[in-house]
Formats: sequence, structure tokens, C-alpha cells
Amino acid sequence: MSEVKYSKEHEWIKVDGDTAIVGITQHATEMLGDIVFVELPEIGSSVVKDGNAGVVESTKAASDIYTPVSGEIIENNQAIVDDPAKVNSDPENEAWFFKLKITDKSEMDSLMNKEEYEKFSKESGS
Repeated sequence: MSEVKYSKEHEWIKVDGDTAIVGITQHATEMLGDIVFVELPEIGSSVVKDGNAGVVESTKAASDIYTPVSGEIIENNQAIVDDPAKVNSDPENEAWFFKLKITDKSEMDSLMNKEEYEKFSKESGS
């Protein structure tokens, strides 16, 4: 069974075994506005928890994408590079950013569940 967790940087991660899919939350897209550019990490590159893993640019701002856990990038979602607006329409499903092979599953322990994330988003105002 897969499990979805959330970071304070507004990324979501869906874990299935040793692999995970990462994207940005609906809340993040609402803060950013219309997304016009996405840059993703290279396949085969290593990423560290809370490290920079890409960039998303909107009509309002540019924002780094962080990885909620450490691992190796195994796939990118080229569809959102070709059509960045897809991120606005379905950020927590089809418009995922990358997949990775997790190197330390214990890093998941510091992430929030959906209820905790919703509370955090409302309280932080960010």
C-alpha cells in the first residue's frame, strides 16, 4: 500500500516500497499562480533530503523544488516540462515531478500526513 506524506516546503511524496513519486501540493500551486516553466533533476543524479531538486517558475515567482527524502532520481515527468500548465490543473496526481529510489526510509518519519499538512498550511500562511 502506498503512503502519501507532505513537507513544510509544500512537496508531497507517495511511497511504494523503496520508490517514491514527488510533486508539489495544490496549496503550492495556488501560492505560485500560473506555472510557466519547470526544471527537473537529471535521471541518475543523487538528491539529499531537503536538497534542491529542481525549479518551478510562475507568473508570480520562481521557487526551488526540494526533495523530501534522499535518493537517486529514476524518472522525470517530461509532460510537465513540455506543458508546465499541467502542474496547475492536477498537481497531486498526473503532474508529479520525479520518481526516486529511496536511500533512507527513516527520513519519512519527519514528514506530515494530510491532516497535519493542512493544519500547517493554514497556520503558517505560506
